[in-house]
Amino acid sequence: MTRILSPDFYNRDVLLAAPQLLGKRLVRLLDGVRVAGIITETEAYRGEEDLACHARAGCTPRTRVMYGPPGTAYVYFTYGMHWMLNCVCGPEGFPAAVLIRAIQPVEGLGIIAARRSGVKEALWCNGPAKLTQAMDIDKQLNGASLCGQASGLWIEEDRDIPSQEVFTAPRVGIQGVPEPWLGKLWNFKVRQA
Repeated sequence: MTRILSPDFYNRDVLLAAPQLLGKRLVRLLDGVRVAGIITETEAYRGEEDLACHARAGCTPRTRVMYGPPGTAYVYFTYGMHWMLNCVCGPEGFPAAVLIRAIQPVEGLGIIAARRSGVKEALWCNGPAKLTQAMDIDKQLNGASLCGQASGLWIEEDRDIPSQEVFTAPRVGIQGVPEPWLGKLWNFKVRQA
């Protein structure tokens, strides 16, 4: 039996949680069928002082979830067309989250293929908006607990990725953000993923 990550896993600094989410299994239950993938890329956003983080504006209706309990899904809409999935991390009251940027699909491949129709398999879930489309993740899951099966979305233990297999880089898509935030190496990716 697989083990769902507990709130304790998420109740740590986001810069520790982000690389440790690599290798874990993101699971979505759709009509009784498991759709899942191994997390291969994450990105950390940390507090109101991080000018790339949504919480830079403080606690707003959009960011309120980020201030909530660790292990909560923060799902937001961007560019007028895409949903993004984040895991709230750290102590309640401190806004931090890990963006799930990519997964390697391993379960429910037929469902993913149908939801990503006309797209090559290698490109099904290699971006944050692609994986939310493939797994039917949208605003209905914003604020849902990732620490149980009730919401139909959770993260399980799978494998640990050794630190030498993790590549770090600046975060993606934050070009308008000044230094030092622009250059922070807070993007974590499994090498050759």
